[in-house]
Amino acid sequence: MSTTVYSVRIPKEIRDAMEKTKDIDWQEEIRRMIIERVRQETKKRLLEEAKEIRKKMKSSSISEMIREDRDSR
Repeated sequence: MSTTVYSVRIPKEIRDAMEKTKDIDWQEEIRRMIIERVRQETKKRLLEEAKEIRKKMKSSSISEMIREDRDSR
């Protein structure tokens, strides 16, 4: 997996507090948080796209769909 650098600015007080908390791997913690957020947003976007596609589909009951499928054979 290739990686890239994305830098952000944070208040100095936050950075100082992070430095005092040595037992946390901040790089890994932030990486996990970003990955999880991207996954959530991707799921949300895909769900919205699926809903839009569903709205455009022909509305019919399940029995009509079964009948249509049987008749097409």
